[in-house]
Parts: sequence; structure tokens; C-alpha cells
Amino acid sequence: MKTMTVSEHIKGRFKRLDIYLIRKFLGTFFYCMILIMAIVVVFDFNEKLDKFIQNRASTGAVLFDYYLNFIPYFGVRFSPLFIFISVIFFTSKMASNSEIIAILASGVSFKRYMRPYMISAGILAVGMFLLNSFWIPNANKDRLEFEDQYIKKVKTDYVRNVQMEIDPGTIMYIERYDANNQNGYNFFLETYDDQQLVSRLTARRIQQDTANHWILKDYLIRTFDGLYENIHEGTTLDTIIKVNPEEFFIVKGYSEQLTTPELKQYLDRQKSRGVANIKEYNVEYQRRFSFPFSCFILTLIGMSLASRKVRGGMGLHLGIGLLISFTYILLDTISGSFAQGGVMTPFLAVWFPNVLYFLIGLFLYVRAPK
Repeated sequence: MKTMTVSEHIKGRFKRLDIYLIRKFLGTFFYCMILIMAIVVVFDFNEKLDKFIQNRASTGAVLFDYYLNFIPYFGVRFSPLFIFISVIFFTSKMASNSEIIAILASGVSFKRYMRPYMISAGILAVGMFLLNSFWIPNANKDRLEFEDQYIKKVKTDYVRNVQMEIDPGTIMYIERYDANNQNGYNFFLETYDDQQLVSRLTARRIQQDTANHWILKDYLIRTFDGLYENIHEGTTLDTIIKVNPEEFFIVKGYSEQLTTPELKQYLDRQKSRGVANIKEYNVEYQRRFSFPFSCFILTLIGMSLASRKVRGGMGLHLGIGLLISFTYILLDTISGSFAQGGVMTPFLAVWFPNVLYFLIGLFLYVRAPK
């Protein structure tokens, strides 16, 4: 019979401790998410029931097009809150049962005790990042389409004064574009060579045929060669213009419908064209990467706060935890609004709450029982 050495026994005990805490963390997290999201769905359904009836939304559309996409969107959106509540809840319970005292008294350092918490936070952070980057954007398309049709119209049918640089030295302008008939009016396209105008194309009306293929009506082409000017006009012209009508509309919520690679590509394209009104897209892009870090930061704050056994018990920890988590979400929302208003850069606005609460987490970690 093989006898275990002391080091093997300690390693086995640590693995059991890791599995125990990870199961506690993830189990409590999913329990909290299911419970809270069930309450959220009930309140949301009661609030929107009149709209569903008034606009004759079918049961299948409500269940599958809306709530099947509503639940994962808001579940991921408020997952930092669920993580924080979960950590506070089960850690406070362990502290009140003197489990943490026993763990630390057995020779496990607080740093080592923190490891399964961070492993669990890492699992959730990776999962949230993948969902936010690839699955949630596709689900948002159906959800926002449903909201536009049955709850509140968010899409616009036309846009005015569209101007952008579609290629280096090529400027496009459309006075008005109507999405209903897919026609643009009073169009011009100017081409410059070293800031010198070399050609100007104007048309009374423009319509897209296929991707990047446009049909111009009543057009006039003027080309400049030094002091000479050539003029060519006609009634119909088929031409290639590297732009799609979707790019004319900066629609609220459209950034949430793009996967992370698509969002990056969209930002690069719009920046190269000189489009300035893309702060919402910048904020969303930065948030995709800052969001996973909040899982680690709020886990650090929650475990450091709840590991101490206090007279108020779980109720006190939950109260403080809810206050901290709600202020984090509030600060994240406010700073995002500041970025869209031009008060802060998108990078600073998105990462500022993480930096601030990371410092709070470090302070609580230093003061946590060792």
C-alpha cells in the first residue's frame, strides 16, 4: 500500500479546496443570474404587455425573437452585479460559519485562498468576452428589430447632409437619402490630387443597385486639367462607389449588433473617411475589452470585503456589496455618456471605473484578514 507524503497530502487538500470554492462561486453565480433575470423578465413583460397587445405581436415573436435574445443580453450586461452578489453571498456565509478562519488557520495563505476565486472569475471573463464579441451582437439584431417593430421605433427612414471621405482624396456628399425608396438626392463626388480638384461628379438622384454598384440619374461630370475643363453629362450612369447606405445612418444601438472584428473594421473605415460621430462605437469597442477585467476587480473587492467575520453578518456584507456594485454600474454608465458627449475620450471613460475600483480592491485586500 502506497503511503502519501506530506507534500502530496497538502497538494491534494489544496486541489479539493480549489474545486470546493470554484463550485461555490460558479453555482452561486448561475443561481443568482437565473433568479434575478426571472424577476427582470416578469417586470419587463408587465411593462411592455400593452405594447405587445397594441401592436399585435405574436406569442412566438415575443418568446423567441424578443425574450430569447433579451435574457442573454441583459444577463451578460449585468453579470458584474451577479458576480459581486455571488461572491459576497457565499463568502459571507463561509465567514459566518468560520470556514475561512479554519482555511487560513490550516496554513493556507490569503493569497493562495484567493486563487480559486480568480480562476472562477477568469472562466466567467472569457465566457463573457466571447459572448459579447460574437454571440450577443447577432442576438441583438433580432431583439432590436423586434423592439423597432413592436415597442418603440428607433430606426430613421432618412438622413440629411451625408459627407465622408470614401477613398483618400475622394469626398462624397448627399443632401438627403431616403431608406424607404433607397434613393439619394443632390449627390456630388469630388476627387483631389494633392489638394487640387481634378474632377467633380454631380447627380440629381442616386440609387444603389448592388453592393458598391450605384446608378446615377441626370449626372454631370467635370474634369479639370490645368486651365482646361471637360464636361460630360447624361441621364443614366452605372458606376462603382465604395460605400453602402447603412453607413449613412448612425443608429442608436447599431454598435451592439456588430461582432468585435466587425466593429473594429467599421471604426477603421469610418475614421479613414473622416466621420466624427462614432463615439458610441468607440465606447462599445473599448467596453468589450474592459468588461472582462471587471470580473476580476469585483471578485477581488467582494472576497476581500466578505472574508472578515463581522457582527452584522451576511446582511451587512450584502448591503455594502450592492452599494459598491450599483455605484460601479452607475459610474460606468455616466462615464460612457461623458465620452459620447465629448467630455472624455472613450478609452479614459471606459477604463476609469476599472482603475478606480481596482484601487479600492487593493485597499480592501490589504485590510482583509490574513
